[in-house]
Amino acid sequence: MIYEPSSILLVEDERAHAELTKRAIRKAGNVNRIIVIDNGEEALDYLFNRGDYADKHKYPQPGLILLDIKLPGRDGIEVLKLIKEDQKLRKIPVVMLTTSDREEDIAQSYCHYANSYLTKPVNFKAFEEKIRQLDVYWMLINEPSVLEK
Repeated sequence: MIYEPSSILLVEDERAHAELTKRAIRKAGNVNRIIVIDNGEEALDYLFNRGDYADKHKYPQPGLILLDIKLPGRDGIEVLKLIKEDQKLRKIPVVMLTTSDREEDIAQSYCHYANSYLTKPVNFKAFEEKIRQLDVYWMLINEPSVLEK
């Protein structure tokens, strides 16, 4: 497994949310690469290096996964469950980044070992600040697990 700790995999199906998130992450300035995927099945292909993402050197494992819940096909909870069931992938922190503040979604996320659950604020400045804090914590402050090769 090739690991790129200063990269983020953003799984978000709404283009506008993905662009806002990317802009906020870039502004925070602690990430070298942001990979954006718009559905759960493709995110799993990326993480398991399947299909178009088979080249492990070109598609290394990210240091952080930002995962929306409401995705076409496999939803974010299902993707989270499959990530956390895998011996190697489970060590990658997964932050659920979603508009849903439903107690059921929050409970299910933590039941399947999400590392954090954040709701997207409506106000862009508040959203940008939340992403900045997330970036600082996960990219600078937190000590990541050493992934096996």
